[in-house]
Amino acid sequence: MISNFIQYANTPGKIIALITAIPGILIAITFHEYAHAFVADKLGDDTPRRQGRLTLNPLKHIDIYGMILLLFVGFGWGKPVEINPNNFKRTISIKKGNALVSLAGPIMNFILAIIFSIILALYLRFGFIFAVTNPVGNTLALIIRYIISINIGLGVFNLIPLPPLDGSKILVALLPEKARAWYTNNERLLYIVFIII
Repeated sequence: MISNFIQYANTPGKIIALITAIPGILIAITFHEYAHAFVADKLGDDTPRRQGRLTLNPLKHIDIYGMILLLFVGFGWGKPVEINPNNFKRTISIKKGNALVSLAGPIMNFILAIIFSIILALYLRFGFIFAVTNPVGNTLALIIRYIISINIGLGVFNLIPLPPLDGSKILVALLPEKARAWYTNNERLLYIVFIII
């Protein structure tokens, strides 16, 4: 959505698109990575906590290159949350724990998209005139739309089952043993496929 708007907009339009997209990017990446850290911590791994990742401070989660790509290309990433599956509670398998931690990020993005969709619907219903006729109101509506679209985009993108995305770790947890072994042994090749795509 952002990249398409930027491509066809005039110069002032491009600047507005970039500025209004930034809050959405910060929210999407920050909450995505925080969700990984939160679930890992709840499962018994204190690695994210020790590294200061159990916070909603964007500076702890934003990768500048990933943010720039998300801004201009439409996909990107944050700083990966490091975890140590060996620290997971004994009540959960490493395979299942990895899947839950990986799934937490995209799920958080979809939850945010739903929440802000409700906010946008209420805003347009009860503040329609302000949203349409007032420049500030119109800009606010645009920011909320970007928050929704960026969260959906980031959530879907991360579910692609190719390394290093979350979808690859979820898939590994679901595959039977032989298929999982093949996938794990060919992760480097699959990563190259991801780069090419």
